[in-house]
Amino acid sequence: MREFENPDHWNAAAKHYQQTAHPFTAHFAEAALARVTLTPGSQVLDVATGTGALALAAARTGAAVMATDFSEGMVACVASAGLDNVEARVMDGQALDLPDASFDAVFSIFGVIMFPDWRKGLREMQRVTRPGGYGIVATWREQGAATFLLLGNIRRKLFPERSSMAMPDAVQALSEPQDFSNELILAGFRDPVIESVTYDYQLDVAALAEPDTLFGMSPDWTCLSDSEKTAVIAEVRRMAGDQAFMAIPSTALIAVAKR
Repeated sequence: MREFENPDHWNAAAKHYQQTAHPFTAHFAEAALARVTLTPGSQVLDVATGTGALALAAARTGAAVMATDFSEGMVACVASAGLDNVEARVMDGQALDLPDASFDAVFSIFGVIMFPDWRKGLREMQRVTRPGGYGIVATWREQGAATFLLLGNIRRKLFPERSSMAMPDAVQALSEPQDFSNELILAGFRDPVIESVTYDYQLDVAALAEPDTLFGMSPDWTCLSDSEKTAVIAEVRRMAGDQAFMAIPSTALIAVAKR
């Protein structure tokens, strides 16, 4: 089992993820949400919700939202928001314990792409979407995003003989719009529209004083020796120059498909 397929990994990382990754992924969640119309009567599902960037944004429309994740720690973060119109449940997105055709919009923002059987995850999303409803999926481009993208690029420059972190299978398979579209159709959706969306991750250069906090979720960091970590930090500082924040352009593909 790879680390990102283990709920214990995400249980341990939940609070850190909420502080560091959630504010950035929220930009993409808002972009996905803007591509469909929700009303206070809408029934919304967020699959592999993480700390709830999409679920909490959808709740602000007045929709009834169910947020699911296989990590109890992540679900607890969503529940702690205390919103009356959000129900957070621990659930495997590859086998949703939910009725067929029960949601108007089913989202997965960088979630289903982490599943061991991501194609089954897409089929489950389609199964629980009502006819005429929408499935909305976001995936990263092949090299990832934010600190993961930065570390991968630096590793390839400084240590070209060493392999970098392998991206999840779905990220590789869905990295091109036509491939993404084909997989959604195979899952039972129709008329997919794929759009590229880019936001800058703003790396706080001062955070390099505690690099394990900044980079600690990435295997590209944890497998480095102390001397290699020192070299990586020095390279980031060189790249940043005299900037207090360094922008890391990060691109996702957002798909909207009909049921």
